[in-house]
Amino acid sequence: MNLASQSGEAGAGQLLFANFNQDNTSLAVGSKSGYKFFSLSSVDKLEQIYECTDTEDVCIVERLFSSSLVAIVSLKAPRKLKVCHFKKGTEICNYSYSNTILAVKLNRQRLIVCLEESLYIHNIRDMKVLHTIRETPPNPAGLCALSINNDNCYLAYPGSATIGEVQVFDTINLRAANMIPAHDSPLAALAFDASGTKLATASEKGTVIRVFSIPEGQKLFEFRRGVKRCVSICSLAFSMDSMFLSASSNTETVHIFKLETVKEKPQEEPTTWTGYFGKVLMASTSYLPSQVTEMFNQGRAFATVRLPFCGHKNICSLATIQKIPRLLVGASDGYLYMYNLDPQEGGECTLMKQHKLDGSMETTNEILDSASHDCPLVAQTYGTAVATGTHLPSSPSRLGWTGCPLTSEVETRLCGVVLLQSHSGTPAVFLRASPRASPHVRNGVSNKMPLESFPACPGPTAMPAVMGTARLGGS
Repeated sequence: MNLASQSGEAGAGQLLFANFNQDNTSLAVGSKSGYKFFSLSSVDKLEQIYECTDTEDVCIVERLFSSSLVAIVSLKAPRKLKVCHFKKGTEICNYSYSNTILAVKLNRQRLIVCLEESLYIHNIRDMKVLHTIRETPPNPAGLCALSINNDNCYLAYPGSATIGEVQVFDTINLRAANMIPAHDSPLAALAFDASGTKLATASEKGTVIRVFSIPEGQKLFEFRRGVKRCVSICSLAFSMDSMFLSASSNTETVHIFKLETVKEKPQEEPTTWTGYFGKVLMASTSYLPSQVTEMFNQGRAFATVRLPFCGHKNICSLATIQKIPRLLVGASDGYLYMYNLDPQEGGECTLMKQHKLDGSMETTNEILDSASHDCPLVAQTYGTAVATGTHLPSSPSRLGWTGCPLTSEVETRLCGVVLLQSHSGTPAVFLRASPRASPHVRNGVSNKMPLESFPACPGPTAMPAVMGTARLGGS
């Protein structure tokens, strides 16, 4: 994806573009000085496969799986597409278009060029233009997705600039396949799974992620990313086995959803007051407004990742590296972050490595230290705390800086401090200053002062488990 700012300026390290290839085995990076390919076969080392410095200001670079075929667009000639054999160092062909090229998508049969109001479909074998979709709704972000499956070779793109319609086009038979009314708000992200039978969508509100069957357009899954705020979704990505779906945004949290149909269990009579309350609550949903009922039925994140930054453009991928599921995040700060994903338990994913996109590597501690200026977040794993001798809370009335993976959050503001508490009974896991906090409190948080130095606050056992009010429904 394009990692440059809206003004066209490059991110850290002169980064302009980053994207994973179709099977998540390599990473392409475009920059002011050219482009590079990195292998994703190892967590410990980011191995550079190739570097080209002949073309400057590379704003799009797309590799076809693990082949030598690469499509390149430069800011110096934004209407010109070059298709090259990078190992031989030869140019296969080039095409010029009527407007700026916003995106290029590849699979083994088709090459798609996306302009703001048109799409060109090429046969990848001889690069001839097979079809042109003209007068599409304005699409300044170049949003589109191409299935990588030969049998289900579909293209998805926005069918409207005002609502979240998805137009699905069959690129083999060159005809429209379906129009899916996915969201009320304009689309922000699209992604096919590897089989080409599922399409994930998100709107500009960013609160709800939906998955549809292709080409039928039936809604299969609906996941709630959050209710507290609208965010900008940066990317959606399926795992290669279509079991997981990741969603990254301009916040510090990446959500991972599990695509499984929950089997209905036979109802049992509740034995506790909470059980009775839950039964009454679920029974009452039939009398509630449809927006409220939908929220009860929406799935929640199976796993989450806490990035050491917020506000950076980024792209995520779910890959299997060294036989272990990983979440990869490439960001405009010039780094690739690698996390472990537990496919059985989910929960908070563990940060394994951070690699600079010039091939060097930094440790986990350096990640948190270098990112402290980006987001007022203080985070430390339980294992790290034990290793470094950090004080661990011994009773629930004492607050510390460490904890266990966050499984279920209850947020409350005390003395201007935001506390995120685990339902497992462990004291605060993360501690960060509220925007309304006093300078004394904010300084204490940033410098990891012990909470005894803050104004008197009740312990976790006294925290009211009340969520803030939120607009129900979704986009």
